[in-house]
Amino acid sequence: MAKDYEIVIGMEAHAQLLTKSKMFCGCSAAYAQAPPNSLVCPICLGLPGSLPVVNQKALQQTIMVGLALGCKIRIDPQQIKWDRKNYHYPDLPKGYQISQYDLPIAYGGEIKIALGGEERRIRIRRVHLEEDTAKLLHADRATLIDFNRSGVPLIEVVTEPDIRSPQEAKAYVEKLRQILRYLGVSSGNMEEGSLRLEANISLRPAGSAELGTRTEIKNLNSFRAVEKALAYEVERQRKILEAGGKIQQQTMGWDEAKGVTVLQRTKEYAQDYRYFPEPDLPPLLLNKEWVEEIKSHLPELPEALKRRFIKEYGLTAYDAEILTQEPEVAEAFEEYVAAYPQNPKAVGDRIARSIFPVLKESEDSLAEIKRRLPPWVLGGIIAAKEQGKVTTSTADELAARSARGEIAAADVKALEAVFAQYQRIGTSDSLLPVIEKVLAENPKPVADYLKGKDTVLRFFIGQVAKETKGQADPNLVKELLVRKLEDIRQGGTNQ
Repeated sequence: MAKDYEIVIGMEAHAQLLTKSKMFCGCSAAYAQAPPNSLVCPICLGLPGSLPVVNQKALQQTIMVGLALGCKIRIDPQQIKWDRKNYHYPDLPKGYQISQYDLPIAYGGEIKIALGGEERRIRIRRVHLEEDTAKLLHADRATLIDFNRSGVPLIEVVTEPDIRSPQEAKAYVEKLRQILRYLGVSSGNMEEGSLRLEANISLRPAGSAELGTRTEIKNLNSFRAVEKALAYEVERQRKILEAGGKIQQQTMGWDEAKGVTVLQRTKEYAQDYRYFPEPDLPPLLLNKEWVEEIKSHLPELPEALKRRFIKEYGLTAYDAEILTQEPEVAEAFEEYVAAYPQNPKAVGDRIARSIFPVLKESEDSLAEIKRRLPPWVLGGIIAAKEQGKVTTSTADELAARSARGEIAAADVKALEAVFAQYQRIGTSDSLLPVIEKVLAENPKPVADYLKGKDTVLRFFIGQVAKETKGQADPNLVKELLVRKLEDIRQGGTNQ
């Protein structure tokens, strides 16, 4: 009989910080579009005799992350120690990485996630600051090295082993990325490598307090990959344990194309890295007043913003969640609400129905869409819908076409002229001929309705909307359809 196992997961997230220069030198950190090996100097190339200098902005941003995660910040008289983490790979020119081990900048925080209606708290073990490595480019018969990325500031956020499912792991990294983006300290772009994830996973018998042997999974560059890789590794480990085998402590890579984890190397232990204090950098002593100043300038974070949207604008928890997923969207929502404060809920609905689809189908930025569909135009469209000038479907179309740049209104008069072209058909005399045509062309659905199949009404309403290009008043359409169909039932005609 198969045993029940508990899943134990800890996550490590590496996020590049948005600084102008690298961690320990003055080279530009904007390496993405630069020619290979063009943003380098003796320090980030690890040449003998070069001495590092700490980037104050990177230190400030790391403190911001720690504060946002509810961590304790190590302030004077506590020391923050720099360490050398020794390992020999081609992407590390010095043969070691300047990092932090036992005395990090921040420690002891948490992230709350909601899953299946249940709130879970994922404890943060530490947030520390280090330098990124160079980038390896694998060709058919050679491996090339671009040192532009070497030395870019990198924070590592490490959790306690509190995560209990692949779904929780995915929810955790989504929340962490959201917080980093709200703070403005990292783009969180996983495709470009700005946020890189690793997971440590083990299984233990249900009810046991002892941790099992873990494997580490690398190459997780999307939320989907986190969930899929962990789900695969759970089943791989389960099969080994149920067959009486033992899990080896190994580093696994995730092969997205094949959907499997693959062995990369036998897992190193902490002692393998031969950590020792970095002799070229003295310990840091953080001033309490500086940390308090940083704390006072933290932006409104997503959970607080969500609560405010519910209280201030009367949004549902679901709508507030959707509108605070990205800081740019939350900012746009408040700009649009300022232009039409009468109904914030309608503003949120219109953003979801008209702007989100355009964002998804194109590569346009939200800033570009806001330029095409300024707040006063969206407010005018919502007002026209609520005043009965246009139908809901027409309002959707007008907002979406404006967002795509297909309709441009320079002033209120021009916007009113657009509405006139889409004027709602709201009279019986105008709609009856269309309804009679639809009924005459669809005898089988008419027969189904007469047999008691009321759901056919939705089909007829859709056909009328199609005939009128969405300009018919749906409530009047339904009323007239029922009247005509009842006439037919009583022996009348739909002619």
